[in-house]
Amino acid sequence: MPSCARTEPEDRAPCAAVVAGHICLDIIPSLESEVAFSPGQLVEIGPAVLSTGGAVSNTGLALHRLGIDARLMGKIADDLFGRATQQILAREGPRLAEGMILARGETSSYSIIVSPPGRDRMFLHCAGCNDTFRAADVDYAAVEAARLFHFGYPPVMRRMIERDGAELADLFRRARAAGATTSLDLTMPDPNGFSGRVDWRAILGAVLPLVDIFMPSLEELLFMLYPERYRAFSPASVTVDLLGAVGSDIVEMGPAVVGLKLGPAGLYVRTCRAAAWRDRGRGAPRDLAAWSARELWSPCFEASAVGTTGAGDATIAGFLAALLRDDGLEQCVRMACAVGASSVEAADAVSGIRSWEDTVARCRAGWRQRSLRIDVPGWRRDGDTGLWHGPADSARGRRV
Repeated sequence: MPSCARTEPEDRAPCAAVVAGHICLDIIPSLESEVAFSPGQLVEIGPAVLSTGGAVSNTGLALHRLGIDARLMGKIADDLFGRATQQILAREGPRLAEGMILARGETSSYSIIVSPPGRDRMFLHCAGCNDTFRAADVDYAAVEAARLFHFGYPPVMRRMIERDGAELADLFRRARAAGATTSLDLTMPDPNGFSGRVDWRAILGAVLPLVDIFMPSLEELLFMLYPERYRAFSPASVTVDLLGAVGSDIVEMGPAVVGLKLGPAGLYVRTCRAAAWRDRGRGAPRDLAAWSARELWSPCFEASAVGTTGAGDATIAGFLAALLRDDGLEQCVRMACAVGASSVEAADAVSGIRSWEDTVARCRAGWRQRSLRIDVPGWRRDGDTGLWHGPADSARGRRV
């Protein structure tokens, strides 16, 4: 049976956030135009970009670039791809690779990402030792010292979603017992693989009562919980009625904050009622009233897209970085979209992300937002922030 080891840092000083879950090596060929593949064809491409990918790398490194002290916990093997993953993390910060779990005798995860200019990307993915990640692999002593625990991509971590998500629920139960505010992100399951055949309603029903911040994409959630709506889904089918119904349903399942990532259409956020904010961990906002019973929709910021890899993870990092600075919900939502937009300005997931100060300055300098028009009664646009307030928003008509 393969063995696992962890490289422990000499100084176990507390960090603001622990980011755990899926990590891989991303291999991104440079494509100057759209490629149509056919058997026996040779396609000439440019140099490959090698970067780390997955939630641990994408969200963790984005938080690091935004000035948040984050500890990363992912599982890699003692092979070439595992060593490359460690080297790339160490280049970003000498301590960032210290929380990696070394699975001897296993295979490191990797992805080949086909990302033509102006188009969404396609993934060829090997889960590797992410499939054997278990709740006991997390260093809960570090979680006890952190304000926030974020976990990402359980759909491509087989052990996490076996037995109706028992391992995933155990992991979040331990993180919450450690006193951290908990955050969860997903990724799209493979419809033809194991993750496409599990009972996602049972898994999320067990896990979401233990989650404080939940930020999946709308498309992922429709696939998992609303198959009829998923079959009819297209970007043009995103309406306030759909967002309101899904957001309300998911808040009732347990999270205090539900953020639905909408790709080019921005970010929709719904929060729980005031009474449900109790015992949400050390990373919870101080002014709970300003976060209670909210409904917001933010458009994206304009960006010259080079690649969309990791844009959703960067969006989450922007939100969490603002939360850990105890900013208001409006600023968290705006910074989520700003960091997500910065991310697409580079081929990999994090090279386009600027410092927190530079990102804030870019917004204040009048960074243009994409057009979003909602001609539905009960919705109001704030001219100062560009955010739309929905009919379920307790802060409509007043300053927060």
